[in-house]
Amino acid sequence: MEATPGRERLIEQFKADGLNVMFGNPGTVEQGFLDAVDAAEDFHYVLALQETVAAGIADGYARATGGAALLQLHSGVGLGNGIGMLYQSLRGHTPLVVVAGDAGVRYDAMDAQMASDLVAMAKPVTKYATRVTDRHSVLRTVRRAVKIALTPPRGPVFVALPMDVLDELNSEPVLPSTQVLIDVSPSPASVGRAAELLASAERPIVLVGDGVALSGAQNELVAVAELLGADVYEVDSSEVNIAASHPLRRGQTGHMFGPHSKELVGDADGVLIVGTYVFPEVFPELESPFKAGARVVHIDLNAYEIAKNHPVDLGLAADPKQALRALAGVLELRLGPQQRAAAAARLDVRTRERVREVREARSAPDDGTPMAVFLKTLAERTGGDLIVFDEALTTSPLVTRYLPAERPGDYHLTRGGSLGVGFPGAVGAKLARPERLVVGFAGDGGSMYTYQALWTAARHGIDAKFVVCNNRKYRLLDDNIAQYWRERDIPEHGFPHSFDLSHPEIDFAGLARSLGAGGTRVEKPDEAVAAVGRMLSHPGPFLVDIQI
Repeated sequence: MEATPGRERLIEQFKADGLNVMFGNPGTVEQGFLDAVDAAEDFHYVLALQETVAAGIADGYARATGGAALLQLHSGVGLGNGIGMLYQSLRGHTPLVVVAGDAGVRYDAMDAQMASDLVAMAKPVTKYATRVTDRHSVLRTVRRAVKIALTPPRGPVFVALPMDVLDELNSEPVLPSTQVLIDVSPSPASVGRAAELLASAERPIVLVGDGVALSGAQNELVAVAELLGADVYEVDSSEVNIAASHPLRRGQTGHMFGPHSKELVGDADGVLIVGTYVFPEVFPELESPFKAGARVVHIDLNAYEIAKNHPVDLGLAADPKQALRALAGVLELRLGPQQRAAAAARLDVRTRERVREVREARSAPDDGTPMAVFLKTLAERTGGDLIVFDEALTTSPLVTRYLPAERPGDYHLTRGGSLGVGFPGAVGAKLARPERLVVGFAGDGGSMYTYQALWTAARHGIDAKFVVCNNRKYRLLDDNIAQYWRERDIPEHGFPHSFDLSHPEIDFAGLARSLGAGGTRVEKPDEAVAAVGRMLSHPGPFLVDIQI
């Protein structure tokens, strides 16, 4: 094969893997590569003004497509900027292929400006991190990284690309990376044992995470839950694993405090865990929250997560879709008449409760706040046909009341624990799904971590919409420290000044306009209706700043 510079051959490799969009922020040591990117056909560079933003957009793009996304960072300083967002991707199992340049192998001994151990920096926030040092293995290494990124448990990978290696002639073949199929089915004996442990439960529950969505196992999950008459709680869940309207869906377990999760699961005598680990709170329970004698079955493709924190009776390393389908089949055969009647009764109770909740919600007067009016109007105008990227945090319950997470791919929740994912995530999702209306919600504090994402949307004509839930504070911190005080019998007093964002006041709409997007501010309920109309009719990115 005719040799060409490695920088040009690398682009062909990316294209062979369907990675024809690269998100990034440029730097000197990548300049030859980025010059080749400019000259390449059918390969597009999406410019962000800071690496955190580029990483967040790439994460949102990958989540919306269900595949990998390509991210370019600038040497050690750029990788350092992006590490917080890469942690989000690692926790959320987003398959990002991350590349960063350095000056060159020949300069390794010089400890030159910007020199750093990129692989060591990337390792804590990636599945795999390496550096190419030989021109004969550039594409081979990239293919290995792509394969690892897409193999469950999926996640970000990192390849350092020295400039001098990319400048050398390369004759490696350009081939699509191998994708490993994980069609792992549990044995009939294992499924039979799982059914035996769960079938006789009088208070069964199912705990699910994003492994269900990744496997496309939502229907199989519902089948098993209905056969057992089991409440379904979402754990470490940021995608639609079960429709919000299903009567057995009981919402999320605790995010911050283990006692909240313990309260929800402590009475169960049969527990099925699928596609997640337990439990991911910031302050988890150190002892098992399950009651003594509870029978626990854990299914996950990632064997590391099974019984990671608490013992289980049966752990199955298997694809959730395959395992749940098999389990439903065995339960159909093994459940006796009394067990079926008990499960049906539990489902009937939850169904009647859900009908009553829906009726009461429809008849209840709105609270009349600008945010409630805005969300109700948006739901009515769109019929709920939109993609929501939700980093509203303390406002999230109101968002999901009017825009419930019903269909896979229509709702993405922040994950990983740090702020700043909502706006770049919405940009990435809209780029991936240009035919859909995409609205990103973020708090005023969280939005300011990555507000430059609006500039990227305007520059590249990405018609995403944005909503700032503006309460002039880090409200979640107010709530958490109040819990801290209660646990330690500390009298309530004023919240720390570092939680307050009220002065100087931030002009979010003005900032949006300065970045090339449209923007408006909503202070009163009667302004909210007009704001929805302006947002939906505006040709291009548009932001609504709603005062709470």
